[in-house]
Amino acid sequence: MQETGKILVIFGVIIVLLGLLVQFSDKIPLFGKLPGDILIKRGNFTFFAPIATSIIISLIITAVLNLIVRLKK
Repeated sequence: MQETGKILVIFGVIIVLLGLLVQFSDKIPLFGKLPGDILIKRGNFTFFAPIATSIIISLIITAVLNLIVRLKK
């Protein structure tokens, strides 16, 4: 049962960090404004696809999770 508790705490911390990232995303420089992010505005329609930002966030999350797994062994 202790392993399950540790996993839940880790997921809780990750969710809190993601929530803070979303809350303060407008204050983070270049967040959503990288060269690979697509923004299309036409009249009433706006389309935003943060491709480059998503790749960078994915790389950071992968690195953090790999560190957690390596430290656990």
